[in-house]
Amino acid sequence: MQKGIKLFGLALTLAFQVNTALAETAEVKNSPSPQTLTLEQALRVAEQQSPTMRKVTLSRERSRQTLNAQKAATKAHFSLNLDPLQYSNNLNFDDRYSSWYSYEYLSSSGSLSISQPIVATNTTLTLSNVFGWQQSFSDYMGTAASDQSFVNDLYISLRQPLFTYNAQKMTIKQLELDVEQSNISYALAKLTQEQYVSSLFYSVYMSQLQLDIAGEELKNTQQSRNIVADKVKEGMMANVELYQADLNLATARSTIKNRQVSLENALIRFKQFVGMDLDTPILVLASIESNDTLQIDLSKAVKRGLDARMELRQRKIDVEYQQFNLTQVKEYNDLDGSIALSLGLKGNNGALQRVYDKPSKSPSIGISFSVPLYDWGERKARIKAQEASLRSSQIDLETERIGIRVEIEEIVRNIENFRSQIDIERQNQRNAELAYDISMEKYTNGDLTSMDLNLYQSQLSNRRIALVQAKINFKQALLSLKVATLFDLEQQQPVVALK
Repeated sequence: MQKGIKLFGLALTLAFQVNTALAETAEVKNSPSPQTLTLEQALRVAEQQSPTMRKVTLSRERSRQTLNAQKAATKAHFSLNLDPLQYSNNLNFDDRYSSWYSYEYLSSSGSLSISQPIVATNTTLTLSNVFGWQQSFSDYMGTAASDQSFVNDLYISLRQPLFTYNAQKMTIKQLELDVEQSNISYALAKLTQEQYVSSLFYSVYMSQLQLDIAGEELKNTQQSRNIVADKVKEGMMANVELYQADLNLATARSTIKNRQVSLENALIRFKQFVGMDLDTPILVLASIESNDTLQIDLSKAVKRGLDARMELRQRKIDVEYQQFNLTQVKEYNDLDGSIALSLGLKGNNGALQRVYDKPSKSPSIGISFSVPLYDWGERKARIKAQEASLRSSQIDLETERIGIRVEIEEIVRNIENFRSQIDIERQNQRNAELAYDISMEKYTNGDLTSMDLNLYQSQLSNRRIALVQAKINFKQALLSLKVATLFDLEQQQPVVALK
């Protein structure tokens, strides 16, 4: 009676598992077919849609447009100002004669100016013309006077700073460095993204593989369970073996569920970083085979890295920035001067066509100096502080050189280690396959328990996963070397990161 109850409960359990599997199968059939995605396709999608690349692209565009704006500012500026109407009527007091007088004024005018910066000499040259009409009336000490005339003032002026650096040229140079810096940042972000996308891509691939292996384990476990059930039915095995087989089957189904959860989590992280729609079903297709016999010359790899790495150029740009800052600091509280020249022709007349009948010249020249006397050592301290910043940037440059060499040497050592790991895991997988085949034959003949068979099956699955992981590690190490040297060893060609 007790044996019948156990068998009935077992039958209910199996029926529930079959119904669950059928429901899951129906759900899979009703879901849309996944979009297949290779690593190259994923990298193209990430370059266009990932938030990181979109931000660095916008930063590069900002620096480019800022430089374009500054270059446009060095061309001639045309400015038109209009004052259509000005009117005033004031009662004023004359201190000299202690009397009041009225003054009424009405005018309309406009001015046109053309300003041309000269970058080579840090000079600004301006041509201006002011034209207008005015009418005035005054009543002073009982005497009335009025005037109505056209007025035109045409003049050219020049302003030249003295004893100082060329601010116009330095500004353009700084913006050019900013553009170069943003281009480097874009290229580095692209290379870094290639590494990170590859890591997430292979994580999804591993999750898919683990799910597939779990599916094979479930199939094998179901097959072994059927063998046990037949032998128990024929009285060739004890019921305890069937219970253990059922437990193995339930564990295999649980493993399937866990692998599905891991795969979904890996897919969500991958699609989030790449910038894909989170609801789009995808299936990644990866090629993990690579030339694991590839020979690497360490000295050549280090030389390529030191010659091509963009981080070194970034550090050199930092040094140039600090040198610019030092130039500006040296001008602080130092001798300064400027020359302002102006030459014009002004005329006025009641008739427009006779406005320049009796013109008057209006030349002017001004020279100014600013001579600091004593600043309590402020300027000297600022210069020393900036010199310290400059030396710090130079140290960063040298440290970057050493860091690049250390990084490349570590990557090469890791590649050699992963190469040996692949050979070891290949042998381990062959041994695990042979051990599983032998154990399956023993299990079929009744010479091995289902628990032992499950251990051999798990060992085979782990070895298959370990071999794939070793190949992925080797492939990612080659990618790291490509990023570190900007040279693709597999393709035997340099990496052109800047566009």
